[in-house]
Amino acid sequence: MTDQPHEQRITSASREIAAPAVSVFELIADPAQQPRWDGNDNLAQAEPGQRIHTVGDVFVMTNTGGSVRENHIVEFEEGRRIAWMPTEPGKDRPGHLWRWELEELEPGRTLVTHTYDWSGLTDESRFTRARSTTSERLMASIEQLAALTEHADTPT
Repeated sequence: MTDQPHEQRITSASREIAAPAVSVFELIADPAQQPRWDGNDNLAQAEPGQRIHTVGDVFVMTNTGGSVRENHIVEFEEGRRIAWMPTEPGKDRPGHLWRWELEELEPGRTLVTHTYDWSGLTDESRFTRARSTTSERLMASIEQLAALTEHADTPT
C-alpha cells in the first residue's frame, strides 16, 4: 500500500504526570529502563550503561521479536527533550522518529508529550506498521511512565 494523499504522519499523545520531570526523564534517557514502561510490549532489553547524554549518542535495543535496533539520538535537552531515529545495525535510517518532550508545570507535575513522526519514512514496507502507531498506543507508554513515577517515594 502506498502513501495516501493528505495522510497524517505525525501522531502524538500528552498527559500530565504527578512526578518531577527529572524522574520521568531518567526512565526515558536510560535505555535499560525502557522495557519497564513500554506500553506496546515491543521492547525486550537494552544493556545497562547506555544512558543518553547528547545528540549523536547511539543506544542498542532488542525488540520482543528478537530484532536489534540502533537508535540514533537526533534531539537532546537534558530533562526536557529526547528524540531518536531507529535503524537496523549497519543500515541507513528509514526515516521515522520517536520524540519525548517534558515540561515541568510546577514542582512535582510534568506535562509529558510522546510523538511518533514518520513524515520522513521512505520504506513503504514499514507504512502499515507506522499507520498502526496511534495516539492511543503512544499514550499507553505515558501511562506506564506515570505508574512508575507518580507518588514514588524516591526519584527513579
